[in-house]
Amino acid sequence: MPSKNAVKQYVEQSFYHVYNRGVEKRNIFIDDQDYAVFLNLLKRYLSPEEHKDDRGNIYESYAERVELLAFCLMPNHFHLLFYLNSDPKAIAKMMQKVTSSYTTYFNKRHVRVGHLLQGVYKASHILEDAYLLHISRYIHLNPESYKSWEFSSLPYYINGWRSDWVKPGRILELFDGTESYENFIEDYEDHKHQLESIKVLLADT
Repeated sequence: MPSKNAVKQYVEQSFYHVYNRGVEKRNIFIDDQDYAVFLNLLKRYLSPEEHKDDRGNIYESYAERVELLAFCLMPNHFHLLFYLNSDPKAIAKMMQKVTSSYTTYFNKRHVRVGHLLQGVYKASHILEDAYLLHISRYIHLNPESYKSWEFSSLPYYINGWRSDWVKPGRILELFDGTESYENFIEDYEDHKHQLESIKVLLADT
């Protein structure tokens, strides 16, 4: 029987929480370079800017089809929050390219062979705005020192960072102006049960 959130039937104009961890819970990011390579792979496929390989071939862009709303990379796992504009196969095709390229890079650099990630990534379809907000908070609160963690999208939400491949707008527009996202992140004590419920849903990662 497929594990939880392993069967992915994507629906256009929908939100998806995509996540995975290292095989046998091993670290998949050893140092800053590893984190940077993974993020650059996301940028390669999600930026509208043209990217080419060493032979001058243009990488396929998914910028019009998929939006990256939030992310957090941790030593042994990652979380990505996507909005699928169009093409039900876009997320699967893009993630296959990102994870395959990253595994090849990691194995070569760290002199190892075999699978790096624990099977195919999981993807959870998010159907409610309230749950969407809590997923974004859960993602950003993964690191213990979340405000200073370098490998999450939180600065795009609270520090005004901007890029053409990270798009927090769909999350931030859910606020009515009376509360900032930073306050929302900090005010998590009253919502620990939502965060715990998310952890239960992700328990098989």
